[in-house]
Amino acid sequence: MEAAPGGLHLVDVFPLEQPEGSSVLSVPLSILDLVSISEGATAADAIAASMDSARLADQLGYERLWFAEHHNTANLASSATSLLISQAASVTDRIRVGSGGVMLPNHAPLMVAEQYGTLANIHGDRIDLGLGRAPGTDQMTARALSRSSAEPQAFAQHIYDLQGWFGEDGTAHSMPIVSAASTGTKVPVWVLGSTVNGASIAGQLGLPFSLASHFAPDQIDDAIEVYRSSFSTEAPTAQLEKPYVMAGINVMVADTDEEAQRQFTTVEQMFLDIRSGQSRPIQPPVDPDSIPRQDGLRIQAVGSPETAKEQLADFQERTGADELITVTYAFDPAVRNRSLELLAQAWF
Repeated sequence: MEAAPGGLHLVDVFPLEQPEGSSVLSVPLSILDLVSISEGATAADAIAASMDSARLADQLGYERLWFAEHHNTANLASSATSLLISQAASVTDRIRVGSGGVMLPNHAPLMVAEQYGTLANIHGDRIDLGLGRAPGTDQMTARALSRSSAEPQAFAQHIYDLQGWFGEDGTAHSMPIVSAASTGTKVPVWVLGSTVNGASIAGQLGLPFSLASHFAPDQIDDAIEVYRSSFSTEAPTAQLEKPYVMAGINVMVADTDEEAQRQFTTVEQMFLDIRSGQSRPIQPPVDPDSIPRQDGLRIQAVGSPETAKEQLADFQERTGADELITVTYAFDPAVRNRSLELLAQAWF
């Protein structure tokens, strides 16, 4: 894939660097939220619980809070990411809020620029735009949503146009269309991916890379190596002077290892449902010995605060990630919030 033609260079838009000599534990922690709907709860309940967690994360010192786009699922209410981002930004003061991500083939790029530019104009420089090429749903729903191409070169060109709409004159690079709602906002763009293909796109475009290692653990090392080796500061889309990796990890922290393992069965049941084609809300925890372990969830930090901290540090050391984004499902929102608190106390 060749980078899109042009001359835009946004090195100063994304100043994310760790101080010299920083320790592993200084690596920022962030949160990916899919607004899970528990058995017996409604989407309204799930959204309200998500906003409570957003307030807490803001107070605890997490770096950013992202919402992931999903459709046609009975257990997730994270379909309209821009609306969730706006609400979360309105109830927080410090934390960055964004998409993890917008599945760009489901959207017209101009609409994405206008939505996220509007968010930046309302909430200031706290908005991130993470973009993915996967539909975030089944094939039937993807066809119903489809608005743009997922082909790599088209994806790259859409990113370049988005940066134009976020730029000083608010004009796309490939067409004379202006977006007044996003002009000058310079919303940082991330590329999301789970394989070497997504990593290569992020590297060649000179953009930060968010690796979906929390559910796709098989190509972690190869993807990071490809991203770093293909990274270009010469691409007109480049926002960084050097590679920046944020890696996903499943997290559940409780007072004891045993309780954390029991609570983690909620997400293990969800993955079993996906494999079996069953569609139901998030289930309460069960005896860990009653269900098989899920290999797709093996990137995890599950246990007491000390256990989880050690597992997070080991994963960070393995990947050299500049930031970790945590994913925590819980049947009871209070359990999730307790996990956020315990992790923050151990890490920050």
